[in-house]
Amino acid sequence: MGVTTTPSSDRRASASLFSRLRTAGGQADPFPIYEELRSRGEVSPAPWGGSLVTSFAVCDQVLRSRDWLEPDKRWRERQGSGTRWNASSSQEMSNTLAALNPPDHTRARRAAGSFDRAAVQRIGRSVSRTADQLLDSLAERLREGEADFAALVGEELPVAAIGDWLGLPAADWTRLRELTHDQVFTQELLPSASQLAASDAATAELRVYFMDLVKDRRARPGEDPVSRWIASWDSMEPDRDKADEAVYFLVLFVLLAALETTATLLTTMTLLLVEHPARWNLVADSPDMVPAFVEETLRYDPPTHVISRVAAADRVLGGMEIRKDEMVHLMVGAAHRDPAKHKDPDVFDPLRPPAHLAFSGGIHYCLGAPLARLEAQTLLRQLVRRLPRLTLVRRPTMAPRVAFRRPLNLDVALA
Repeated sequence: MGVTTTPSSDRRASASLFSRLRTAGGQADPFPIYEELRSRGEVSPAPWGGSLVTSFAVCDQVLRSRDWLEPDKRWRERQGSGTRWNASSSQEMSNTLAALNPPDHTRARRAAGSFDRAAVQRIGRSVSRTADQLLDSLAERLREGEADFAALVGEELPVAAIGDWLGLPAADWTRLRELTHDQVFTQELLPSASQLAASDAATAELRVYFMDLVKDRRARPGEDPVSRWIASWDSMEPDRDKADEAVYFLVLFVLLAALETTATLLTTMTLLLVEHPARWNLVADSPDMVPAFVEETLRYDPPTHVISRVAAADRVLGGMEIRKDEMVHLMVGAAHRDPAKHKDPDVFDPLRPPAHLAFSGGIHYCLGAPLARLEAQTLLRQLVRRLPRLTLVRRPTMAPRVAFRRPLNLDVALA
């Protein structure tokens, strides 16, 4: 296979496509634009430098390979003081698990542990109770007319699940959710100056909140995850201040990952359920289809549409020459519709074999994947069992983002 370089005209063409992606119409339905982007090749130039990957196979290859790294703290510092990568929120995120490379990542992941069967069962009981309560509220509102599922259920279940698990006061959950929505802008593909400023402010407030939490749990340890993480880091890090900060970065990462993407998954899943009556009937009549419906949601419209990596050394990817330290943006939303991977990829089909990259891959496979699946499956089962069929009142409005999807509303009514 030959190696190609990048003419400026290719970058201009990519810029035109991304201009459309950033419009309200493009964010409501980016998939026709992704198809145009995919027609330019498995790997194509990004308008701001670096490359875009739209092939499922190549995205999967990058995620699984140790030859591609996270844009970590050292990489961000090399980008220069005037870049978005050196915003205070970006620098703070560079210390979290999602932005670490080995050996730092290996150490932090060991301290974090995992969601074992017992933990998932404990959280599952809480999620089931909370889902019941939220669906009661939804049903009551529906008796009066239409209701916003996103506000009443989709946004509420994840913060209750993670807040209860971490032992956070319920009175703080609303504020933490608001801060998360602002903080995620620093992880966006092309954040504006105002979005970065909002992210910087939110990150600073989250730091104060969680550093205080860690100090409190150190003084009064319990059976909660934060107390266990303190003990875990103490066994690896003799400096207590450094250990406390490491725990803070872990708690911050868990909160951000658990709230934003899971809320989007729950609302998107319900949108796909209510927009076609046959889908509701399928799940209601065959509850064993619930896991497959969730997995197809994750393929069809994943919460995260872009994952970024940087090259550890000069290499060729999909026929494109990539230099060391250059960034590749894995267009997961496009890769999931790759016809080389999925037959009729634009069709929502829960019967297809599950295959998606919604939880990333390799050493950075999502720590919270079991929890996200648990919440989605629990909610879907209870929704179709407890409520009569719902119908979509209007299409949701999407937040102004490209990488991190977020429906701002989901207005439904009784069918």
